[in-house]
Amino acid sequence: MFRIPKTHPRYKSLMKREKIVAGIEAGITSKQGLIAHGRGEAFDYLIGERTLPAAMRATEAAAALLLTAQKPVVISVNGNVAALVPERVIALGELLNAPLEVNIFYWTEERVMKIKEHLEQHGATNVLGAKADARIPGIEHARARVDYEGIYSADVVLAPLEDGDRCEALIAMGKKVVTIDLNPVSRTSKHATVSIVDDIERALKNLILMVKEQKKKGKVKILADYDNEDNLRAVINEIVKRLKEEELR
Repeated sequence: MFRIPKTHPRYKSLMKREKIVAGIEAGITSKQGLIAHGRGEAFDYLIGERTLPAAMRATEAAAALLLTAQKPVVISVNGNVAALVPERVIALGELLNAPLEVNIFYWTEERVMKIKEHLEQHGATNVLGAKADARIPGIEHARARVDYEGIYSADVVLAPLEDGDRCEALIAMGKKVVTIDLNPVSRTSKHATVSIVDDIERALKNLILMVKEQKKKGKVKILADYDNEDNLRAVINEIVKRLKEEELR
């Protein structure tokens, strides 16, 4: 990995890029994943590279949803997630007693196994995705391939850095979907049950803390008045406000 001095003003952002590049070299991330990361990074600039109040509200709603699932919760992991935040998805999975499931667009058996092994090297003990013995209806590409005992049977799926069509298809199956997506106008954000518009590292850190807090209290706080559309609108309004402020400088 290229050495970047911590004094560089773009240190954190550049380190994320290096992780994606390392993921490509290790065979767990696709080259197209680097493009997708750059697109998300552009939206992070627009929100000021910080966690907005709307994102914290979505995180609180997500924690409650994950903790009150009636069937297994599954955390979907693609190449970018595996490269950027393996320790955090594993930690969250352990807190929720939820398996991780490898699910990728540019699917090969070799790549699925490399991601599975990568997660296991970081401490994961329950990684699904190798069986791919079920299919999500309505999708023709490889992300339709899922494990029957995992995503196919779960009633709540945490799907960070998701494809919009798969999110829509999971909702059509009657599942609840929590997603982490920096683009508030993506199909994923608009179709998900709860959309956390935040950088994946910040979002998972906050989600882990929120889940721990609610478990410690022994009482899950359900946000009955949470409205995903309203929350996304609040994010967009914050972006517009920030752009106007920048214009005045």
